[in-house]
Amino acid sequence: MKKFKLAIVGATGLVGRTAIQILEEKKLPIESYGLFASKKSAGISLSISGNDYLVEELTENSFDSGFDFAIFSAGGEIAKKFAPIAAKKGCIVIDNSSYFRMHDDVPLVVPEVNLEDAFYHHGIISNPNCSTIQATLPLKALEDKYHIKRIVYSTYQAVSGAGKDALCDLKNTDNSIPLKKFPHPIYNNCLPHIDVFMENGYSKEELKMINETKKILHRPDLRITATTVRVPVSNCHSESINIEFDKNFEMEDVIATLKSFPNLILQDDLSSDLYPMPITANGHDEVFVGRVRRDESVDSGINLWVVADNIRKGAASNAIQIIEKLRTKGA
Repeated sequence: MKKFKLAIVGATGLVGRTAIQILEEKKLPIESYGLFASKKSAGISLSISGNDYLVEELTENSFDSGFDFAIFSAGGEIAKKFAPIAAKKGCIVIDNSSYFRMHDDVPLVVPEVNLEDAFYHHGIISNPNCSTIQATLPLKALEDKYHIKRIVYSTYQAVSGAGKDALCDLKNTDNSIPLKKFPHPIYNNCLPHIDVFMENGYSKEELKMINETKKILHRPDLRITATTVRVPVSNCHSESINIEFDKNFEMEDVIATLKSFPNLILQDDLSSDLYPMPITANGHDEVFVGRVRRDESVDSGINLWVVADNIRKGAASNAIQIIEKLRTKGA
């Protein structure tokens, strides 16, 4: 397979470092790397597969050397300014920020769900929100067979999704140190507050899940509501998903459908206390689903419990999967 050049913007952050780890695991044929970050982080040396690379300050000239792909994990303002520059220089950008996600001309892609959308890019492809990514795998499996009528999301999201400062707040067990990220302590607490609150009372995170799910599933008519909560878990998001269908179903068929979907692992044996948990999903690229049961309060509904590593599948590995698929099909 032909070698390619890869840039990582935000290389020193949680997602950037995890992307490097995954790239080492996959042993992709990368000819050379460009590692970029803010001026503050420039000069740091990072090792990739035994070779040391110097992190450079991101500038408008950073993509002059002809990168084939770039993974951006540095926030919306950086993506807004620098992703178009990279794209104009022939680099395909996979952006982890929320900036481009709802742009009509930018694909929002989960490879197992809507890979075909990735091939209609104009140099920029968006990675969905971490909580949306893991939800859409079981939803796509069931949407294709039963047609979804309504979704109710309740999320239990790990602290790592809010970055390094948030992880410091989680370790602040006696509140003796000023909080770096959250408005209230997260240790021994739950915060129904992820991102900013909007005029309608929803948080921006909740609206991300609602709008991104509709775009990924190509269902602008889909009825969705969401409540997103930050919980004192270091890594891996958990979600309770309540789904109402247009069609009747048999539970045996639902189970078989979930089992057969790519990179979706069913863990659902109540007699053995087997169900998805953050401590077992941590470090994996698959999405785990369990507690599958009929919602007896409606005519045709089910409940799911879905867990995934939000830094890997929810960000870094999803981006790398997109690159792999584009290269395999020659885009």
